Amino acid sequence: MLDVAELHVSYGPVHAVRGVSLAAEAKRITLVLGANGAGKSTSLRAICGLQPAGGGSVRLDGVELLGKRPHRIVREGISLVPEGRRIFASLSVAENLRIGGYTAVRSRVGALTDEVYDRFPILAQRRDMPAGLLSGGEQQMLAFGRALMGEPRVMLLDEPSMGLAPGMVDTVLESVRAIADSGIAVLMVEQNVEAGLAVADTVSIVARGEVVRSGEAEQLRQDSSVVHALLGEAALAEEGTA
Repeated sequence: MLDVAELHVSYGPVHAVRGVSLAAEAKRITLVLGANGAGKSTSLRAICGLQPAGGGSVRLDGVELLGKRPHRIVREGISLVPEGRRIFASLSVAENLRIGGYTAVRSRVGALTDEVYDRFPILAQRRDMPAGLLSGGEQQMLAFGRALMGEPRVMLLDEPSMGLAPGMVDTVLESVRAIADSGIAVLMVEQNVEAGLAVADTVSIVARGEVVRSGEAEQLRQDSSVVHALLGEAALAEEGTA
């Protein structure tokens, strides 16, 4: 289980994350919602060591990770799929996957690659194609596959539906659901409220660097007006402080 407690992150004088607490469990998706600038992506970057934290705790199965280097956090079992996918466009699909498996035991890389191809058959068909020629949805699947090559216990997903055609959003988020069902804990930031709620188990809503509400996704699906109201209030509050 990933347990994030009282996380604080600052950019100079700007206190971007103010005591955020989140959790992610195996086989479950924790959805993080919030307006732009609420501190969601910054929280993910701090969890995986890409952004220094000013305080708090990040524990995976009781082991403290805060302050460790990003590559060590990957080895502990946390993988990040960043906003915008960040695939290596000039490299082939297969080469991108091999890069994702840099922390894996060498003898496992072939088997892990086959598992990714089984999960995403389109990647097997495109294995020799430059990744930059894939569609947006295919690139997102490649980003998932690259993260899975590290055999993570937790996957952090930052806006996986961003920039995708509407018809591809459901396909990509169904893949997220399947990843969680395979036993991986998923902590996902997503702007598409309806699509995110459709696959999530629990939800945390962040405003101005703080968690303002958490609960089961089923409850919020039944009263989606609450989510929209909270997100609207957060956006207005941020505009007022801009």
